[in-house]
Amino acid sequence: MLRRFLPVLLGFVCVVAARASSILVPMDETQTNHLKAYGLAYWVLTKNTEVDWLLNYRGGSFMFGYQQAFESELRVRGISYQVISDAQALQITNEIGAPDVNMDVMKLDKPPKVAVYSPKSKQPWDDAVTLVLTYAEIPYEIIFDDEVMDGKLPKYDWLHLHHEDFTGQYGKFYRTHGQTAWYKAQQREFETCAKKYGFAKVSQLKLAVVRKIRDFCAGGGFLFAMCSAADTYDIALAADGVDICESVYDGDPADPNAQQKMDYGKTFAFRNFVLNRDPFDYEYSNIDNQIYERPVSENNDFFTLFQFSAKWDPVPTMLTQNHLSVVKGFLGQTTGFKKSLLKPEVVLMGESKAIGEAKYIHGIYGKGTWTFYGGHDPEDYQHQVGEEPTDLSLHPNSAGYRLILNNILFPAAKKKKQKT
Repeated sequence: MLRRFLPVLLGFVCVVAARASSILVPMDETQTNHLKAYGLAYWVLTKNTEVDWLLNYRGGSFMFGYQQAFESELRVRGISYQVISDAQALQITNEIGAPDVNMDVMKLDKPPKVAVYSPKSKQPWDDAVTLVLTYAEIPYEIIFDDEVMDGKLPKYDWLHLHHEDFTGQYGKFYRTHGQTAWYKAQQREFETCAKKYGFAKVSQLKLAVVRKIRDFCAGGGFLFAMCSAADTYDIALAADGVDICESVYDGDPADPNAQQKMDYGKTFAFRNFVLNRDPFDYEYSNIDNQIYERPVSENNDFFTLFQFSAKWDPVPTMLTQNHLSVVKGFLGQTTGFKKSLLKPEVVLMGESKAIGEAKYIHGIYGKGTWTFYGGHDPEDYQHQVGEEPTDLSLHPNSAGYRLILNNILFPAAKKKKQKT
């Protein structure tokens, strides 16, 4: 009789064990694929299952209730994990909740809807955010000026600004690429879109887009920008109503008094910056730490992440979760931001202190937030126009790319009440 029921009993025990256990995805140096782990956490959220983000616990680990489908998916994606009992999970959360440790638990309860602002036409460079979203298997939608102008931004929780120039100067690529097919095609595309919405100039269209993105943030949206999208966004805000484009970009001269008319009260991050008035120079302003101002090379270019109080400053704590505190630097059209030009309320999350460079910054606007990250590609030190995209399967543990993915999950986070 016992032999007859033994398989049933074993099956029952396995089911009970599964129900009484959790999965811990460590994010310290033991993790085999940090980038895929973020995508797995996002995927679990799509299955109506909450995820605990364990701030400062083993590199910002994830924990959630056990399901066989979850374990199978972890194996398929090549992610390190541990199956632990509920008693062990409670022990971890109690350890984190102790008042004398710099840790906390944030509950992720809903997958954010992600949009990437990027032109529909092919450009001769890639974008780190779309690369890592694709590699991590996090879904996103491409939107551009039409969708923004048509009022579709409120559909999304999180918006990334692709490598973009919001000043209407086409990336200031005229001297080096002004006669190339891709540059001319982009110019035609932008000018056609501007006319569609009743604007005489591309700079006027981009300003209208910038204003709508500003309103998206004010209403509670989460904005993330890298490279030139960060500083040109603020420059466009400060130059609201002022012509800063020379004739090679819009057909007439820039306002000779443009610098005196800058309104820094309208910007998110920067103040007191000086415009670069040369239409043939690659730089937009002195916000960026230009190469000749950076006495470092690829071998000694690093930035350091700040450590924040997880219990009192959970937002910057989430955004700086990593298995490394010192991260490899990387260049871009906008490589880093001069600390001296930051507004006092800006939260500095990563810096190269020796050269006075802010690499990773954050702030609040209205009910929403913004994060700016300097540089183009965290795993390609000096990415050139026309180069092949980075193969992230060769960099599954990239600390620089992790900072991008922290921002993706951030909108899903809520403070978790500790169990007793």
